[in-house]
Amino acid sequence: MADTPRRRIDVAEAAALIRGRLRGWGTVRVPIDAAQGEILRQAVTAERDQPPFDRVTMDGIAIRHSAFAAGTLTFQMAGTQGAGSAPLPLQDETSCVAIMTGAALPPGADTVVPVERITREGQTARIEPGYVPVAGQFIHRRASDHPLGATLLSSGTLLGPPELAILTVGGSATVEVARRPAITVISTGDELVDVGAALGPTQIRSSNGWAITAALASRGFLDCERVHLPDDPAVLKRELGQLLAEQDVLILTGGVSMGEFDYVPRVLQDLGMELVFHKVLQRPGMPLWFGISPDGKPVFALPGNPVSSLVCLVRYVAPALVAALGATTRPEPVVRLGQDVRFEPDLTYFLPVRLDYTVDGTCLAVPKPTNTSGDFVALSGTDGFVELPRGILEFPVGYSARFFAW
Repeated sequence: MADTPRRRIDVAEAAALIRGRLRGWGTVRVPIDAAQGEILRQAVTAERDQPPFDRVTMDGIAIRHSAFAAGTLTFQMAGTQGAGSAPLPLQDETSCVAIMTGAALPPGADTVVPVERITREGQTARIEPGYVPVAGQFIHRRASDHPLGATLLSSGTLLGPPELAILTVGGSATVEVARRPAITVISTGDELVDVGAALGPTQIRSSNGWAITAALASRGFLDCERVHLPDDPAVLKRELGQLLAEQDVLILTGGVSMGEFDYVPRVLQDLGMELVFHKVLQRPGMPLWFGISPDGKPVFALPGNPVSSLVCLVRYVAPALVAALGATTRPEPVVRLGQDVRFEPDLTYFLPVRLDYTVDGTCLAVPKPTNTSGDFVALSGTDGFVELPRGILEFPVGYSARFFAW
């Protein structure tokens, strides 16, 4: 491993090296109403049986099935019971209780006859002729979903709408989740001007920071700030040193290749960074740089070309940050190419695509290649990119490829 930083590595090794060095940022306890989109870092167990009683699942009447089996079709009402009310016991074999969905099953009853299958006259209910209720029907039995103490959610679960509902069954108004890092996205380059400012004749808009922070926000990383720094080694060293002291993660774009003004790798080395790797056998985004600060903070230096920058963020940085939160991760979806693709360089090819679907439900990735890695406008309307591995020249229609969503 000693020579890893000095050689070009492949995509799988780069992803593994990044994930192997990120350690997470601890946990915090938040109220349930602030837990949406967070990563659970505790087990959630049932505070009681679920359901906690024999629960009626249909409006109707609750009866003793043995009475019907003995020939009783007419029952006398012992009362009406709604959800949340105390159960009303049956008084005898021929009595019933008018029951509502969600109510607890009355003592002595074991079957519910739907309201559509009865006629009522005053306090008398009659089962319609020919209808044969099944013993135990329309009853959700106690603990049939989960018993008291059962694990409902495990650490690593992404908390979405269903999971928030499940949290309530745990009985606690707060929950322990992963603390998300404070991130700064630094765009470098004298040619960059932010939106709203005047442009010089040889300057361009600074777009990478906007794309990166949007991609991070869509994955729940909201504590992100954008910074622009010039191509000046002294300024870079001063400002990056300060940011390293204040933030948990730095993501740079630009100044990372081999040009005369590509100062970023040298400045990071001067700041005591441990270089993990520089350059990956891929297109776009070969100059990707990754290192660790003396106090263990990850620093990603992405290429400055916008397509390269966003691809590297989505392929490496975002998944590694999510994994470092302790999230239970799933493999990326696999889609089929909608067109033939030829790619001759011995590099992994990240190809932008739009997803379409056939009438039989097959997901097709329609290639939408950009003119260059600076042609980020061509990404409009695409859904992400597919990863086409090294060593293959021809990828036919129907080829199965991993898909990464923007």
